This record gives sequence, C-alpha cells and structure tokens, in this order.
Amino acid sequence: MDKTYVLKGKQEPEWLLVDAAGQGVGRLATQIAHYLLGKHKPTYTPGVDMGDVVVVINASLLDIPQKRLEEKNYYKHSNYPGGLKTVSMKDQMKNHPDRVITSAVWGMLPHNRMGRALLKRLKVYAGSEHPHAAQNPKPVA
Repeated sequence: MDKTYVLKGKQEPEWLLVDAAGQGVGRLATQIAHYLLGKHKPTYTPGVDMGDVVVVINASLLDIPQKRLEEKNYYKHSNYPGGLKTVSMKDQMKNHPDRVITSAVWGMLPHNRMGRALLKRLKVYAGSEHPHAAQNPKPVA
C-alpha cells in the first residue's frame, strides 16, 4: 500500500506575473486561484499553504461584456440599519479595477484563515507598471 505524500517544511513561493489584458474575469480568476493555492505544483497537498505570489497587471483592460458591466453589482454593508452600499461593475471598473479581480478570486478561494492568507499574496494593478521588479516575477502564458 502506498503512503500519501505530505509536504513538510516551508517552501519559498515563486513570483508569477499575469497579464489581464483582453481576458474574461472568471477564467482569469480561476487561473489566479489555481496558482495561489499551489495546484500547479506536483507536490500539491490540500490544507498546506504552498502557493505562489501572483502579480496581475492591466486589470483595467479586462474583456467584460457591456450587459455585464451594467447589470452586475457589488454590495457591502456597514452592519448599521440602512447601511447597504451598492456599486455597479461599470463604476468599479472605472474607479477601482483591481477590486473586480480581487473579488472574483476571493470567491474561488477557501473562506477561512488559509484563504485570507492566500489573498494577501495577490497583487493587482490597473496599469502595466508594478513595484515588484526586484522579485523578478515570471510571466505566465
């Protein structure tokens, strides 16, 4: 009977660069979540944090259908009566395009301590410039 391989010790995460220009939100988010969780590695172990750091550029150049921009809304609540805030996807893309990707990726990660730690490894930028050149992120196809 074969033993199940469990990774012991901490591995240094790699830095990956993802270009969001011309991509759909959902497919891009699943790809990013895959890299954050470490599922692309042969040593993947569920429940063990072994993912990489993902830098996303050109978040403002996502390919989103016009109907989706008008109909999708983002909600947050202050936990006070009448404290519901609604922002349409069109306004979100205009003001904070990074939050669109972050929100989509968060929906695909586990909603627990590990998922919150993984989300901190996601760096999203609206333009093509990012401050992580010193980490030398590898472009992902």
